[in-house]
Amino acid sequence: MNYPTVRLSRLRAGDTLRSMVRETSLSVSDLIAPLFIHHADNVKKEISSMPGQFQLSINHAAEYARRLFDMGIKSLLLFGIPAHKDSVGCDTWDDEKGVIQRALRALHRAVPDMLLITDVCFCEYTDHGHCGVMVEREGKMVLDHDATLDNLALQVVSHARAGADMVAPSGMIDGGVGAIRDALDNAGFGHLPIMAYSAKYASSFYGPFREAAEGAPQFGDRRSYQMDIPNSNEALREVELDIAQGADIVMVKPALAYMDVIRRIKDAFGMPTAAYNVSGEYAMVKAAAAAGWLEEKAVVLEILTSLKRAGADLLITYHAADAARWLSL
Repeated sequence: MNYPTVRLSRLRAGDTLRSMVRETSLSVSDLIAPLFIHHADNVKKEISSMPGQFQLSINHAAEYARRLFDMGIKSLLLFGIPAHKDSVGCDTWDDEKGVIQRALRALHRAVPDMLLITDVCFCEYTDHGHCGVMVEREGKMVLDHDATLDNLALQVVSHARAGADMVAPSGMIDGGVGAIRDALDNAGFGHLPIMAYSAKYASSFYGPFREAAEGAPQFGDRRSYQMDIPNSNEALREVELDIAQGADIVMVKPALAYMDVIRRIKDAFGMPTAAYNVSGEYAMVKAAAAAGWLEEKAVVLEILTSLKRAGADLLITYHAADAARWLSL
């Protein structure tokens, strides 16, 4: 049948009808809020390229986490800004003084039911800003995946001992998920899930994050270990490998320019799938809204709903607090 018998607009006539047949829903429970934890005391430093986002000392992070939890946001993704950087990022496995380890203990005291996810990487902790051990080969400094695996194991076990509820390896290190799974299992943390940054692209949308986390590479770039932007078949291979190695949740990063990849991964594997709505995507919306070029609330909720429609189950987004507030109205 066709028009006039079929009129799809009949079910668009009002808010109630539209909500009754709506295919995709957005909930506060979908949201994961990233936090940048600063090593020093009593720090609340706004990130200039990400209005409304801050580097927070542990005391301020604990206060903010409580506010987020009361808004319905029940999970955080933690990034650390350490006092000390070196060639391998040893702060990441310092049980007592590591910035993430201290933050985990404090946040669990402040908000016991908050799910705390730790970003597992080295770029914020190394003096060279790369995601693992760097070695010279044929006159070039390159990332040594195999040499990085032992350090990943040290990092995740230390995070687990400090109270991490989930670990999220973000370095795109070959064999990284398997090494992390083995390390956690062997240390008695077989119950901890892994959310793998399985399809993380070498994107230009990460610029503001590098200011926020103080982890820009001091030489070269990350294109030899992050994914090449034109590839989507390769993303399926990366996800398949991570699942085989023990990933419980897979992720696509960035989100907006890679919704086709999100959909392909969801259709192919049916795994719990996260999308990281990254710093550059956040900054663009904030800048346009500040200039009066778009209505921030409507655009943010449209973006997040579209990511759910593309197949994402979990949304890591700097808009989390605003979105939670708008969804509650």
